[in-house]
Amino acid sequence: DPAYYVLKEDESPCIFGPIEKQRWSYACAKQLIERLVYAEGAENGLEFTIVRPFNWIGPRMDFIPGIDGPSEGVPRVLACFSNNLLRGEPLKLVDGGESQRTFVYIKDAIEAVLLMIENPARANGHIFNVGNPNNEVTVRQLAEMMTKVYSKVSGDQPPETPTIDVSSKEFYGEGYDDSDKRIPDMTIINKQLGWNPKTSLWDLLESTLTYQHRTYAEAIKKVIAQPITS
Repeated sequence: DPAYYVLKEDESPCIFGPIEKQRWSYACAKQLIERLVYAEGAENGLEFTIVRPFNWIGPRMDFIPGIDGPSEGVPRVLACFSNNLLRGEPLKLVDGGESQRTFVYIKDAIEAVLLMIENPARANGHIFNVGNPNNEVTVRQLAEMMTKVYSKVSGDQPPETPTIDVSSKEFYGEGYDDSDKRIPDMTIINKQLGWNPKTSLWDLLESTLTYQHRTYAEAIKKVIAQPITS
């Protein structure tokens, strides 16, 4: 529903899919704890600030499967795509990669959190979206951008087949479901703390993929070079 593409802190609609798509239990649990915290503030004077992260990404986010995490693990999208690029493999686009997301650089996000800590009178009792609505892309566009940036920072040629499409059932299993698009409304955090994100998606990807290449490329090569034992 396009009415819920932009998510406002002070409206907080309950957006859930069917019960048999158990991944919605994650969204349900997050909103439930927010409601409990807010109620404790209203009823018993608890001082609180609720932070809603909208895809914070940057160096050291998540793990690279088989290197500093389980080989069978599925990290979040930045690390998933980084792993594919490091291995020279096509990037897997779930259901065509048509979902739209916004991404904010971790340094910008930390700046926002520090402002909350340093200004408790302005932050107490508020819910803050922390994201970057200017960095909105489809997952397919993110894959294309990351492929270009990684080729630049590594000097490697992109794979002949840059992306492949996979179904969400194949990639995540039976219980996966998610929203098509979500954009953080920044009105309250801008009003209360004067914060706006600064880093463009191109810049944050260059910084992040430079780190990923420097940190993991040699380790990946050693893993790939190992003989397969039965």
